[in-house]
Amino acid sequence: MTTRLLLLADTHLPKRAKDLPQEVWRAVDEADLVLHAGDWVDVALLDALQSRARRLVGVAGNNDHGVLRDRLPKVAELDVEGLRFGVVHETGQASGRELRCEAAYPKLDVLVFGHSHIPWDSTTPRGLRLLNPGSPTDRRRQPTCTYMTATAHDGRLGPVALHEVDRRA
Repeated sequence: MTTRLLLLADTHLPKRAKDLPQEVWRAVDEADLVLHAGDWVDVALLDALQSRARRLVGVAGNNDHGVLRDRLPKVAELDVEGLRFGVVHETGQASGRELRCEAAYPKLDVLVFGHSHIPWDSTTPRGLRLLNPGSPTDRRRQPTCTYMTATAHDGRLGPVALHEVDRRA
């Protein structure tokens, strides 16, 4: 079986946007699994994604407080099609990230993270894939807002796609 993945982070609702862009909601509807790497800010988005997504795994970020911290872990780990995934909000500065994450998450195949709002896709010397989808609502210093999709099948991560959000839509 192939699992269709949607990777999100740093949505910051309703501070950076009133809602997720419609193309992101369409991606939620198409995904078998939504992974959210924190900084939801409002529990309403967690509730909305839980009610709409087939399956949702998320973590709390540094801007998540109260009910969000009560309901979400700091780190989540799960098996998807024979791959060991982890989801965390922060991984520290970009310099040294690969070796730091290898040491911190020795049993993972894929680590999804957020915090920087900067898309990231790299592979460590051991083979740990590091993915940051950026933010679909707050581009900060990036040219566009972004999110990622991918597939997992038979112990392999399929192509990872970085999607730029069309803010005019």
